[in-house]
Amino acid sequence: MQQLKKIVVLGPESTGKSTLCTQLAAWYHTQWVPEYAREYLLTNGKDYTWEDLSLIARGQLSQEDKAVNEKNQPGNLLFIDTDLYVIKVWSEYVFNKCDNFILTAIASRQYDLYLLCNTDLPWVEDELREYPDLYSRQKLFHFYKDAMINQFVPWVEISGNYEQRLINSINFIDKNFA
Repeated sequence: MQQLKKIVVLGPESTGKSTLCTQLAAWYHTQWVPEYAREYLLTNGKDYTWEDLSLIARGQLSQEDKAVNEKNQPGNLLFIDTDLYVIKVWSEYVFNKCDNFILTAIASRQYDLYLLCNTDLPWVEDELREYPDLYSRQKLFHFYKDAMINQFVPWVEISGNYEQRLINSINFIDKNFA
């Protein structure tokens, strides 16, 4: 049996992360891990605190671990809609600091590939999204890109419309895991 490969899709708000995860999981006949922050904020309200981010991080890790340990895991790929880099960037952007638990977890978790979604999709309104202006989205994108440059897991920038993003992602995944 092949070892499970964990592929994280990350980027600023409204860059097609969840859509891409859904499409990739369908293409490869496997599952994906949704972004836990959405569930948390819908349950607890969107007025979050710095302390909430640590709880969100723990929930994200719990969902990932549950999917990884699933006995009937279809296929050898697992797509993850955001990881703790997203929470780190968000924490630093909003609160100018990041909980040590999040930083330690980033250093200890292992992933196989990152797909970094660019801001070239049109903004889609959502009750949880905070930064509709392109300037903020691009600034956040550069924080994510800096994080990718300064870590050792292969990554690629994903741009274009939804179809182009899917095709480019499939090509990059097949090239790295074929």
